[in-house]
Amino acid sequence: MQDESHLVYQTGMLSEKKALNSQGDHQKKSDIRSAGGMSAAQALAQVKAFARSCFDKASGSHDWDHTLRVFRLCEILGPAENADMEVLGAAAYLHDIGRASQDASNGAICHAEKGAQMAAPLVEALPYAKKQQQNMLHCIRSHRFRNNCKPASTEARVLFDADKLDAIGAVGVARAFLFAGEVGARLHNPDADVESTRPYSIDDTGYREFKVKLCKIKDRMLTAEGRRWACERHAYMDDFFNRFLDEYAGKK
Repeated sequence: MQDESHLVYQTGMLSEKKALNSQGDHQKKSDIRSAGGMSAAQALAQVKAFARSCFDKASGSHDWDHTLRVFRLCEILGPAENADMEVLGAAAYLHDIGRASQDASNGAICHAEKGAQMAAPLVEALPYAKKQQQNMLHCIRSHRFRNNCKPASTEARVLFDADKLDAIGAVGVARAFLFAGEVGARLHNPDADVESTRPYSIDDTGYREFKVKLCKIKDRMLTAEGRRWACERHAYMDDFFNRFLDEYAGKK
């Protein structure tokens, strides 16, 4: 990068050499190319601006605030897992940009796959290394809980965990009921078999979301740090729904 100091340039080159010699081929320092003189911070700012523009009509349960929370969790989990933070930061901002398409189709469109398609032209135009670009799109494509594409890189596993952490705990409970309200679901249906009820229906309640998805997240975490965080959040959420059922039934 023409506008960076010689010391920063040397650091980046040494880091690149080390990463290329490592078994995982993960860049630990800046691997962004010098095309157009764009810095890593400038590239990330461009990614953030594009991602933000995709949420103008987003529902509250999967809005820009959710993306920012996931980004912050990635900033915590990523270093603990020795992740490439350039890849992880960009993927975190972009991971849900296809969500509006999934909601508009009542789940027929996979937002992870759609998001990767939407992100590709931007990611490929920015001065990231080719492997970083491919990894970013893989992170987006593989972050969904209900998806056949499994996270295969460190960065994809961290993003998966960060996204799932925002779905459990106190925030997860709030988002579950927020989403239920968005699709017109009732507060609760004690007579419904949650395993057989349809998503995006009147019975797509917060409790249904807990039973079919949220209660399983703790055991699906992919990183050591993510598992540690998930245990505490799961315990809080489990206590809440036990109390919720007792209060709904008039037992407490």
